[in-house]
Amino acid sequence: MLRVMRSGWLTTAHEARQFEIEFASAVGARHALAVSSATAGLHLALEAVGVTAGSRVITSPYTFAASSEVIRYLDADPLFVDVREDDLNIDPEAVEKALAGSQRVSAVLPIHIGGRACAIERIVAAAAERSVPVVEDAAHAFPATTNGRSLGTWGSAGVFSFYATKTMTTGEGGMIVTDDEALARRASVLRLHGIDRDVWNRYTSERPSWEYEIVDVGFKYNMPDLLAAIGRVQLTRADSFLADRRRVASIYNRELADAGYLQLPDTADSACHLYVVRIRPERLTITRDELMHRLADQGIGTSLHYIPLHLMPYYRRRYGFSPADFPVSLDAYQRAVSLPIYPDLTDEEADRVTRTIRSVCESRLAP
Repeated sequence: MLRVMRSGWLTTAHEARQFEIEFASAVGARHALAVSSATAGLHLALEAVGVTAGSRVITSPYTFAASSEVIRYLDADPLFVDVREDDLNIDPEAVEKALAGSQRVSAVLPIHIGGRACAIERIVAAAAERSVPVVEDAAHAFPATTNGRSLGTWGSAGVFSFYATKTMTTGEGGMIVTDDEALARRASVLRLHGIDRDVWNRYTSERPSWEYEIVDVGFKYNMPDLLAAIGRVQLTRADSFLADRRRVASIYNRELADAGYLQLPDTADSACHLYVVRIRPERLTITRDELMHRLADQGIGTSLHYIPLHLMPYYRRRYGFSPADFPVSLDAYQRAVSLPIYPDLTDEEADRVTRTIRSVCESRLAP
């Protein structure tokens, strides 16, 4: 940060470019483009792969608002399919059926929920058979891999999030990665007002600083150097952050392994952005909401990932969804609790979380 402040150049310039180079190297991609948010990145990536008005993008309703709203930015429509019960990732069989059953599919947008890899190889293969691009929502996924390859690098493009709660952060920000030169160029131009040359290029090249061309209608989606400088430091610590998240997950796995009233996540090879347990209501006389309130009373904050998008008023109003349309997503929502997981959580604090959960739940076991 001090280096950027002393340079006198705060907006997108050398620091952002170095961050892009280092991140591309970290995930094994040819191109990386720093943007203002993962939402911005998804918007640009979908536009760049050819999503247009009236087309459809296959994705899951079990996600945050951004994954689907970017489809609507382009006046396209989400084609929701349900998730798998075991890992809450998009069901590849349902993706295959949707690809075969719709002529208007312009992209597939799978999400690696909680940092656990979806069936990305199968999805990419199915999409390739129909020449449909895949844009990976890898907001939760850095620095996880599957079969030795970074999540986010399997499709035409991948998008990572550096929001404050993510596995590495710039406060706000995101990154598009791709091996496609044309896609990278298109997204690069659109991220800064459709101008053919960025500010740093204009002020450091031999061409006059005022000379530029607007080649398309673009957006204000660039990442400033101030945030990129944070990202560069965070990137050097990403492996230690991952190790600490996995340490916390291993404590939860160990201490709750025999808690038959909870369904635990599979954290193998996960980035461990989330640790989502699901209560088994048939074994408890306490509801999910009651459990969350009781934990809060003991000073333990929990969260809910996710309220499926097909339950939200906008999507119900526009597409006529009913809650039962995506039963696995609905069931997960009704039973899910996200436990605290972040690098600074100590072993003692993680132990207290599990002890408190056991105390609350075991006082309310079903007869």
